[in-house]
Amino acid sequence: MLMPASSEFIALCQAQVTLLTDGLGAALSIIYLTEELTEVSDAKLVPVVAHPEAASDWDDDRIFALLSQGRRSNRSTRLLTSDNSKSEYSLSAAVPTPEDGVDDAKERSPLQAAETALLRQQQIVLPLIYQDVVMGLLVTARADRAWTDFERTQIEKIAETLAIACILDQRSQWVAQDLRQQHSLREQRHELLDDLLHQFRNPLTALRTFGKLLVKRLNPSDVNRTVAEGIVRESDRLQELLQQFNAAIDIDDAEFRRLLTQGEEVQDGELTDDESESVSMHPSGYPGKPTSEAAHPSALPQTDPHLLPGTTLLMGSSLQRSPQAVATVLLPLLDSASAMAQDRQLTLHYNIPEELPLVLIDRRALREVLNNLIDNALKYTPAGGQIDVFVQSSPFSGGASPERNHQQAIVVADTGPGIPQADLNHLFERHYRGVQAATDIPGSGLGLAIARELVQQMQGEIQVFSPARTCELISRNELPASPTPGTAIVVWLPEVGHE
Repeated sequence: MLMPASSEFIALCQAQVTLLTDGLGAALSIIYLTEELTEVSDAKLVPVVAHPEAASDWDDDRIFALLSQGRRSNRSTRLLTSDNSKSEYSLSAAVPTPEDGVDDAKERSPLQAAETALLRQQQIVLPLIYQDVVMGLLVTARADRAWTDFERTQIEKIAETLAIACILDQRSQWVAQDLRQQHSLREQRHELLDDLLHQFRNPLTALRTFGKLLVKRLNPSDVNRTVAEGIVRESDRLQELLQQFNAAIDIDDAEFRRLLTQGEEVQDGELTDDESESVSMHPSGYPGKPTSEAAHPSALPQTDPHLLPGTTLLMGSSLQRSPQAVATVLLPLLDSASAMAQDRQLTLHYNIPEELPLVLIDRRALREVLNNLIDNALKYTPAGGQIDVFVQSSPFSGGASPERNHQQAIVVADTGPGIPQADLNHLFERHYRGVQAATDIPGSGLGLAIARELVQQMQGEIQVFSPARTCELISRNELPASPTPGTAIVVWLPEVGHE
């Protein structure tokens, strides 16, 4: 079914009819559109523009009288055949055929045949066709003389213009209709997400409250206190992610495009002079023992929650990097990971040396990176396996290349099934899971893609090694013998003063 003609298309039709009237002397011009796009010739025609304006309602007698200018009316000569309606016509009756001419000639006298031939030279009926699809009809005629070949060519070009304009008008309206439908679906989805978020907050708040109560009631020496603290910590993280999610779904299309453009223009800047002066070049760096006020997390400027990894879309700026000790981010994650490893019958070893230099990171971003890596190791390592997490700074014992000097390496290694060579080149593609897609292990294929994006925004690098022992940093932190190849992932971060 064709969409109703737009006002812009009607204006174009009126301009073309004016051209036929004023430029070529047409006494009658009518533009019809079919009720639907078709390749057949029996589609119904509906007039959209006519000159004179009342011509679209004229019957055959009146049209014939206009063209013959007082000649004897002959109902057998018809411009269009009425289909019991003054406003709808049959396309098949509008286009004369050679057979029609032969039959008419047999029934008419020589005078009638001559008159009919003259009238047919005065009228032109052209279908509006684009790529074999009939969209309408252009009818034009004049009473005083026949059309010349040049004039016929001009009228054919007008018909081609109208056909192209018609299809463009229809496509524009189809697109507009599709956009309206998409907007309606987005609104429904938005309402659904709002409802789900509201329902999610209540049990999350209750869980967080229970965790805090447990922390207060357990003695510091109680082995279960760490578990309770983990519940509170993860509840806080969920609360933060909910805020990010809520902010993301509230962004409309225009604001999204603005933030996207703005984010692409913003480059991740270097430390300001004030920040550089407040950072010690050789700090102790161990958690809880900052060597400067700027290095302590509580002294860092607080910002609104980021949407990770697309921080630039919400904040209009890059990640907020600042001097931090890796351990302040990694140790809380390892507390939670230890509980999960114990539940899954895995061994978790970690080694974070004291006196490590500070690195320039976004605290939330690095937490997301390491959480994804540790989660993958826990997920894919079978029961009885081992996971090693350790941090190294230059000089590296494994013989790392000199370009790694003044960088810090965070390694997450496991004795899991490893990664096939065919999958290694695709690991950082969004939603790519490789051979794991055929397993029962749940996953979205987004973890490593998010991790790499965040690491790159922090001016770092991430590498994947499988088998794990192909990683040059494994030498001192050797994994136990395992029948499976395992995987090692290394995150390289620049140390403060060498970024």
